[in-house]
Amino acid sequence: KQAEKTVHQKKEQSKTKCRKARRRHINLVAEFNRRQRKNIWLETHIWHAKRFHMVKKWGYSLGDSPTEKCYRACYRAMTNHCLLQDLSYYCCLELTGKENELLKQLARICSIDTGLTFEEACCLSGRFEGSLNLYRADRYPEDMLGPVTFIWKPRNDSENRQLWIWLHPALKQDILRELKAIFQCTEPEEICIPEPVTTSIQEEIQMDVGLGLGKKRKKEDKEGEKAVPVKKIIGDGTRDPFQSYSWISQTTGVVISDRTMEILRYRLIGPLSHSVLTETLKAASLQTV
Repeated sequence: KQAEKTVHQKKEQSKTKCRKARRRHINLVAEFNRRQRKNIWLETHIWHAKRFHMVKKWGYSLGDSPTEKCYRACYRAMTNHCLLQDLSYYCCLELTGKENELLKQLARICSIDTGLTFEEACCLSGRFEGSLNLYRADRYPEDMLGPVTFIWKPRNDSENRQLWIWLHPALKQDILRELKAIFQCTEPEEICIPEPVTTSIQEEIQMDVGLGLGKKRKKEDKEGEKAVPVKKIIGDGTRDPFQSYSWISQTTGVVISDRTMEILRYRLIGPLSHSVLTETLKAASLQTV
């Protein structure tokens, strides 16, 4: 009995690779894609994960509190310099269609009694961002959905306008359902079918095929050049990857698109925020065809 007991207590041989194999770029990317299947990572996740306590909220992995005593440094940056926050976990819904049709239906889910609306002149021109509370269609002041912010794309030669609505991920499904109802968007325009994420073991097997002993392993594409693995974003924290992400209305011609994790959002706080943006962003030269 003692001999059988010792046999069962023996630890199984570890299947983990050595650190050199784990730290290969191709294996790192595959491992990152696997680890964010359940909770999506933001673009700044690696930076935050090294310095913050991470929490799982609303389908994302977010930085909650710093691991070091940097509260004074953050306060000093907010008051004297510039502090940047990553708000990319906020959801973005894009509405495209004729301006009159958009304003006509959007007026049903907001009220002028609460302040600004989508028809405000300063916001309609695209110069300023607006904020308001949304309600269920024709139900004001009852059945409030939640607060949102919006910004119009400036007018161009086309008669169609674009409107981006930013909202908290906890409110996304209710507001998206209400928007599809008032615009009668039922038919999906595009369906997102993500590619299956290849694990590091499978990628190594693919690299070893056709290579003899003594040759350096390199992953190559069809043209024979080195293929660079890229980070794959499988859906987002509030949307199933196999669901459609764009809907069109046959009656109004309005298209509703889910741009979550496609348009990133950052917040700059501090007196030097505009100086940082001026030094970082360079205006592109206009090219006419």
